[in-house]
Amino acid sequence: MSLHPPAPARVVLLCGPSGSGKSLVAARSGLPVLRLDDFYKEGDDPTLPLVEGSSDIDWDHPQSWDADVAVAAIAELCATGRTTVPVYDIALSARTGEETLDIDRAPVVIAEGVFAAEITERCRELGVLADALCLTRGPLTTFRRRFLRDLREGRKSVPFLLRRGWRLMRAERSIVARQTALGAYACDRDEALSRLAAAAAGRRASVGTAA
Repeated sequence: MSLHPPAPARVVLLCGPSGSGKSLVAARSGLPVLRLDDFYKEGDDPTLPLVEGSSDIDWDHPQSWDADVAVAAIAELCATGRTTVPVYDIALSARTGEETLDIDRAPVVIAEGVFAAEITERCRELGVLADALCLTRGPLTTFRRRFLRDLREGRKSVPFLLRRGWRLMRAERSIVARQTALGAYACDRDEALSRLAAAAAGRRASVGTAA
């Protein structure tokens, strides 16, 4: 008999390259969502990494993100059904406030973001991991979706977005390889939605299950 009773909720970690459609899949699932992008460090943080050979901040490096605070929020959310999370403005590279996320007794919550795979093992050790998924759509499709989204939302300057987009397109296969090596299951949108439904129903996916 375990000394640690099961958490009232579990988490599905949803990762994938920037622009792969994580937010859309999370919204379509109908499950509560924790936005892991809100745990980015602020732009004046001296620990932020730089793109090699450049003065650009590397927002696609895991060190640009506060994994410890994100894991703590997930643990509290799964244990109590609610937690306080930062509100982050990507265009300003700053936290602008905080809000309470309440999952209203939902059995599963999605934690989505480009660094979600980085905390797969930690969530497994906490006993809260339901699944870990990595969305893949192909480098060209992802480049187009990412650039149009970031341009529409005014996330960064156009030159920055083009430099970042070109770098990420070239690196996409290695990004997916890293995330799957960390325990995420690579899939397209439809399979991701199917596995999310299975997790919500308390079922295990038939192949490649992360938990």
